[in-house]
Amino acid sequence: MLRNWKEILVLAIPSLVSFASMTMTGTINLIVVGQLGALIIAIVGVSNIIMYNAFALFSGIGHTLNYLVAQNNGAGDMRKGIQRTYIALYMCIAFGLVIALVGWIGAGDILRWTGGSKELVSTGSFYLELRFYGMAFGIINFAFHGFLRGIGATKMSMVVSLITNVPIILLTYTLTFGEWGFPELGLTGAGIAVIFGEGLQTLICAFIFFVLLHKKYQTRSRVAFSLSWLETKLISTESGKLGIQEFSLSLSMYIFTAFVARLSDKALAANEVALSIMSFGFMPAFAFGSTATILVGQFVGKGTPLLGRSAGTNTAILGSMFLIVLGTIELIFANQITHLYTNDKEVYELAAYLIKVSAYLQLFDGLLNFFAGGLRGIGDTTFLLRVSFIVSWFVFVPLAYVFIFVFHWGSMGAWLALYTFLTIFGISVMIRFYRTDWTAVRLKEAAH
Repeated sequence: MLRNWKEILVLAIPSLVSFASMTMTGTINLIVVGQLGALIIAIVGVSNIIMYNAFALFSGIGHTLNYLVAQNNGAGDMRKGIQRTYIALYMCIAFGLVIALVGWIGAGDILRWTGGSKELVSTGSFYLELRFYGMAFGIINFAFHGFLRGIGATKMSMVVSLITNVPIILLTYTLTFGEWGFPELGLTGAGIAVIFGEGLQTLICAFIFFVLLHKKYQTRSRVAFSLSWLETKLISTESGKLGIQEFSLSLSMYIFTAFVARLSDKALAANEVALSIMSFGFMPAFAFGSTATILVGQFVGKGTPLLGRSAGTNTAILGSMFLIVLGTIELIFANQITHLYTNDKEVYELAAYLIKVSAYLQLFDGLLNFFAGGLRGIGDTTFLLRVSFIVSWFVFVPLAYVFIFVFHWGSMGAWLALYTFLTIFGISVMIRFYRTDWTAVRLKEAAH
């Protein structure tokens, strides 16, 4: 047992640090620009939700590459793993251009559809456009990280995240307030910092893949460049299912945010502060979920899926322990933490209240991520798509509407709907994980 836990932690801790650095970067940036006022906090928060939707729609490529490469790595067939990586990268580049085009043409309209005030739309449109440009690089980076995690190189993925997130923080502060001789660009400066960081990360990831890893995996071989229609179809199908699953979740969160925006700008700001802080709970959830995908995928590739099931269980146990500790810290220090974001008493007190209520409820978000990661490892993507659609649109959105606009429970009603949704989703995925016939699990291959 202890040996298994050590193996899990060796993979999970670097992923945790990587996700923590990304979360910390977003948190520090929100604190920095938050000094410009509650309206700016609301703009950044809404933009984050919109970016989450843009990312989610195409994130299936990275998730698919992650589990396929993990299976290929376990099976000792990295020639196919590299070929699949090229196909995924071609897809990411094409979709990245589409994302940039959408940001250039429709950033203002998208903000308007969210339901924010006229002032929010006019002030935040160009910032959102810049965030779209950054996201174009972001989905390419996610594919590179999917490959690195698939081969178990979570430490390398962590180092890349740390190297590229520090400049984003420094540039955000420098360009927002015009320090050290740079122009004072306000919110626009924060958007430029994101583009710089994501672009730098793309360059570093490309160097690692094409140069540093070439000797071991032959990443520049002619076979790698060759395209296979069957493999392209497999990756497109699996990416589509996982992307729609993530998009279903993110779009429901977008509508949830639009509901909260109709309460008031301050309620929206408090909601975004609370979500930013609770994202620290998402950190171990994502990290251990990613670890479950790696381990389960590798065991499936080796032809020992029952060991993958055991690894998934141990990963969920360890991840839950991390969430309990983190929830306790959030519960005790909620007021002090929210006060870091803003001096607006109404905003930080409401945010602290939301955090205290949900400190331990985030365990269910953990269950969702841990066991969904395990199901991705065996390629059970169809179930994830179906359950995501059902709970998002037949539970979350209706409950949020009823609690906010019918019962008039305000921000607390919104968060009760959120965690009811996460509880049902998490338990459903966990049940599926244990009801799966693991003796019948096989390596994912392109259909002939």
